[in-house]
Amino acid sequence: MADDRQIDDLDARIATARAADDARASGADRRTPAKGYGQGSRVLAELVGVPIGGALLGWVLDRWLRTGHWLLLILLVLSIIVAFRNIYRISKERAE
Repeated sequence: MADDRQIDDLDARIATARAADDARASGADRRTPAKGYGQGSRVLAELVGVPIGGALLGWVLDRWLRTGHWLLLILLVLSIIVAFRNIYRISKERAE
C-alpha cells in the first residue's frame, strides 16, 4: 500500500516536470528582445561590415585595374563615412 502511494506521487511529479518542460520548449517563458537590442546589432553590423566590404571591393578593383592601393584607400574612407552616416540614421530611430 505504501508503495502505491510512492508510485502515485512519483507519477504526479513526472507529469508536473513534463508540463513545465513542454511550456519551456513551446516558448511561453521566452521574452522577445527589445528594439534597442536590434538597433545595437544593426549598428555593430554597419560598423564592421561596411568598411570590410569597402576595403575588399577596393582591393579587388586595385588588383584588377593594377592601380596600387589607391582604390582600396578611397573606398575604405568612403565606406567608413557611409557606415557612420547609417549609424547616425539608426540612432535617430525611436527605441521602445
